[in-house]
Parts: sequence; structure tokens; C-alpha cells
Amino acid sequence: MDEQRVRVEVDAHGVAEVTLVRADKMNALDPAMFRAINAAIDRLRGESGLRAVVLHGEGRAFCAGLDKGSLQGLGEGGAGVGDIVPRTHGLANAWQQVAWGWRELPVPVIAAVHGVAFGGGLQIALGADIRCVHPEARLSVMEVKWGLVPDMAGCVLLTELVRADVARELTFTGRVVSGTEAVSLGLATRCSDDPLADARQLARQIAGSSPDAIRAAKRLFNGASPVDAGRVLMAEAFEQQRLIGAVNQREAVMAGLENRAAVFR
Repeated sequence: MDEQRVRVEVDAHGVAEVTLVRADKMNALDPAMFRAINAAIDRLRGESGLRAVVLHGEGRAFCAGLDKGSLQGLGEGGAGVGDIVPRTHGLANAWQQVAWGWRELPVPVIAAVHGVAFGGGLQIALGADIRCVHPEARLSVMEVKWGLVPDMAGCVLLTELVRADVARELTFTGRVVSGTEAVSLGLATRCSDDPLADARQLARQIAGSSPDAIRAAKRLFNGASPVDAGRVLMAEAFEQQRLIGAVNQREAVMAGLENRAAVFR
């Protein structure tokens, strides 16, 4: 695991704390961060005695989404992205797995969100079972700003959490919502002035219950989802593959990086 990106600690009660540790970049996602998050998920899947997971970001933010270098690569035609259609992690590709992988862990995952959770950062938080958010946190389905669609399992997770018109509005506009509004919309579970402390307390409470019952409950809720996850995850990849590197997608990225109005064809 890349310790410059993710730290994993498991206590004596079986509660794992996963920390995104690229604080100087607001925990923005670069290829090393993707690899490290997936490595953390792989490690936890094999962790004996695991009861619950707390997921949070170090520093000023949960996760600001793709970092500038990755965005510049997208503006240059998708350099470094490769073929995202093949399934490399069960139902998911490597980019989707950083969000979808939390859903597939056998124990509850609680995300503590402060600062910002933009784009891919929000999708990672949506992969958790529960989200404790600061009232002044800022969340956004920001992909449209860069000429993209949510393709890190966001379409599956949004469809489960919010009304269809709300999911469409957030995706079509990319507007930023506060933690308070996120709770009212269904993006987040509850507000907290100290989301990390509350997430830790909730994880300890869960860890004190029967692990058999907790794991069974997660399996049941995962199985009760009305979304055909495999089909939608594949559709995300096909749609995003068509967008990446196309003329309007490149223009969206360059306009955003240059702080100017985009001129689309």
C-alpha cells in the first residue's frame, strides 16, 4: 500500500480507521491514491475479526476529487486512463472500485465528511453505508464541470439514495450543496459538528453487536437494492469511455483549468 496516500489502522475491537493522507492536496485523487484506496479495501477484505470501518480524510477536506494533474491528462485526451470497460474488480473497474469496494466489504463502513467531497470524492463517500457530515461541508456531483459523468459507481449509489429528479438535477448542474442540505436530500445520513468523533462512536457501537447479525444485515440490504449494479456499472464505463478525449470533454477541462467560459461544439 502507498503509505503516502492512505493509512489503515485496526484497533483491538475490530474497528478499522482508513485515512486519506494527501492533506496538502485536500486528499485529491491521483493514480497513486486510486491504487492505495483499492489496496486498503483488499487488505480489509481479508482482515480477521473486522467489525466496522471509519473512512475519513486528513487535513481540511474529505476528498476534493481528481487532482489537477489527472484533470490535465483528461484535457489532453485521457492520458493514463486506458480502457475502463474491462471488469478488473468483480463488477467494477479499478476506478469504480474505490467507491464500490466499500459496499462489498462485509462490515458497515461509516464515512466522516468535512471540508469538501467533490466529484470522485463524493462518490467514495457514497460507497459507505453511513455518512456523518459537517453542516458546513460542501458536496457536489461535479463531473459535468469536466465534461464527464459520474463513473465511480455514482450512478448506482445516487439512484439508491435520492429521488430520481434530485439525482438528475445534481448531476446535470454539478451544484454544490451544504452538509445540511445533503442530509435533507438523502446524500448524507446525519449532520455533526464533529463527524469523525461521531463516526468513531457509531463504529464502536456497531462493533459491540453480534458480528454475525451485522454482516447478515449488510448482506440483506445489499441484496435488497433495486438497482442492477452490474448493468449500471458497465453502462457508466461505456458512457465515460465515449466522453473521455472527445472535443467537448477536452474543452470543458481546459476551460475549467483556465478559469474561462467553455465554447462547446
